[in-house]
Amino acid sequence: MGTKKALIVWGGWLGHQPEEVAGLYKGILEPEGFEVEVSDTLDAFADPEKLKALDLIVPNWTMGQIEGKLAGNVLAAVQSGVGIAGTHGGMCDAFRTNVDWQFMTGGQWVAHPGNDGVEYTVNVKYSSSPLLEGIEDFEVKSEQYYMHVDPAVEVLATTRFPNPNVPGPHSPNKAVDMPVVWTKRWGAGRVFYCTLGHQANIIAMPQVTEMMRRGFLWAAEGKAKATAAAAGSYTGMQDNIL
Repeated sequence: MGTKKALIVWGGWLGHQPEEVAGLYKGILEPEGFEVEVSDTLDAFADPEKLKALDLIVPNWTMGQIEGKLAGNVLAAVQSGVGIAGTHGGMCDAFRTNVDWQFMTGGQWVAHPGNDGVEYTVNVKYSSSPLLEGIEDFEVKSEQYYMHVDPAVEVLATTRFPNPNVPGPHSPNKAVDMPVVWTKRWGAGRVFYCTLGHQANIIAMPQVTEMMRRGFLWAAEGKAKATAAAAGSYTGMQDNIL
């Protein structure tokens, strides 16, 4: 089998240090034998056949607008078996008006009470997936993401809300274990997401780097196992015009 191919696309809100994070992603993928293309334009999603020839798409674009056709090309590529994996706002706060994107990725950011600098625990869960096996619970000082999450995802790590040090309008509700890491399927494709990664220093944490290495590999491995039957067909929401 030939060299695996990955596409990293970075941009959007620069507060998430997308160029630096893209460099870290590339540094994870290349030692694993990937041929990596890095792009700073959404036009990288313009060629549907090129996307379908990839093994992995890594979006890193926060708070942007994407043309429906470009989003559709990515959705179709993943549906055909191409993996998709990413972190933080770069994947699940990428295109707030595009519900097709949210349907595929499995969630959408809605809040980070206390903003940056919140101290919290990431609890690694026992599940049917061995992806995070051997990674222990760990502490983070960063944004703590509150997500709206697809109930179909398989949750691999969580964090507890409300945080006792960060009261807010959500605090009177029952305590919840908010997903931090999850997987899901989109047609024949594999989806991996991690809410961590507000800036490059968080991605560089050993636990996060290792989770992303495993997630990238897992998502990309789906390409070889994809079948046309699993891919199916999906034309998107007809009223999603952006």
